[in-house]
Amino acid sequence: MPNVTVIGAQWGDEGKGKIVDWLSSRADVVVRFQGGHNAGHTLVVGNQTYKLSLLPSGIVRGTLSIIGNGVVFDPWHFRDEVARISAMGVTITPENLAVAEQCPLILPLHRDLDGAREDASGAGKIGTTRRGIGPAYEDKAGRRALRVCDLAHLDDIGPQLDRLLAHHNALRTGFGIAPVDREQLIAELRDVAPSVLPYIQPVWTRLRDAKAQRKRILFEGAQGVLLDVDHGTYPFVTSSNVVAGQAAAGSGMGPNATGYVLGIVKAYTTRVGSGPFPTEQDNDMGERLGQRGREFGTVTGRKRRCGWFDAVLVRQAIAVSGVAGMALTKLDVLDGFETLMICTGYRLDGRELDYLPAHTADQARVEPIYEEFQGWSESTAGARSWAELPAQAIKYIRRIEELTQCPVALVSTSPEREDTILVRDPFVD
Repeated sequence: MPNVTVIGAQWGDEGKGKIVDWLSSRADVVVRFQGGHNAGHTLVVGNQTYKLSLLPSGIVRGTLSIIGNGVVFDPWHFRDEVARISAMGVTITPENLAVAEQCPLILPLHRDLDGAREDASGAGKIGTTRRGIGPAYEDKAGRRALRVCDLAHLDDIGPQLDRLLAHHNALRTGFGIAPVDREQLIAELRDVAPSVLPYIQPVWTRLRDAKAQRKRILFEGAQGVLLDVDHGTYPFVTSSNVVAGQAAAGSGMGPNATGYVLGIVKAYTTRVGSGPFPTEQDNDMGERLGQRGREFGTVTGRKRRCGWFDAVLVRQAIAVSGVAGMALTKLDVLDGFETLMICTGYRLDGRELDYLPAHTADQARVEPIYEEFQGWSESTAGARSWAELPAQAIKYIRRIEELTQCPVALVSTSPEREDTILVRDPFVD
């Protein structure tokens, strides 16, 4: 099946938006399959910059875009993002945008709980975006969530709403927050429902038909594998599975749907929020990487922590997510560095490790083993072929391939859509 699944192979912010946008010219359908509006994807098209956080990146090209059942859905944010992107000249209709009926709703009470927990956690803060993502996934697993399909049946939500509020009001009491105003919540849902209802569909049927017609489906992940709730740096992770296998469950397609798995990898490493980061450079070098790479979160505006490329973590992410090829982004940020460092392993209590241990305390204590790499003075910015890259930059790419045991399929050399070197088309069947 000529499908492609795009995931982040670090801690997110690897430049997935541009790659998905670039690939969507070859796709018939683009599907978001996990996460919520805590994910930020920035697309630069000519002089126009689009910042998306819930809408699939394919919408900018007019490609059929689907929000799958694995996504937690804030209807108010959806309404506002559709209005904002439409005002930028993008046509958005139920013909090119569909929302799965089963998506759990993110409600104001989820945002309240998210913020209250972070404020009360002290040194144990996860560093969430405070947008209610985690609490919404908890309610899904607890079988008390309201779902997108409930927006069409607001007169019938009483029993489920009772179940939801019994849980949340008890928590709110513990945090000293007033109980949820039930009637106000229902009124707010009635107000926002008309903005969402036209887009609600059994999206699995559209995907079933697309599969039968052998259309090209592009699955768009959010965050990165190192934030996966099972395989990431727990508990400093997101609340969903980010690995490629989630594309099947989060879209309503079978396990053979993922096709070619493309892992997006930044030429260095960044992280937003709390948690271990072995190669972090909390110094002038990290500041230089951050300034050159404009490392601020698309959604929150938070400054990203920056460090050297960690081949151990990328190799691990590639293994647990079945990545077939990498898209290497932001290579141009490294232009002009005399020396680059690549992490090839860790030391922990006198032992050398070729993986990141599972326990948080061990993750915080590992010491990176670095390989020094000569940089390049020439510019890679805007390169669209191997011939335009400095020889030392090509050597850097080849060394990353060796250390991660994965080939590079694409190289991105600027935020611009066409500044991309294609090594292998992921859609080749």
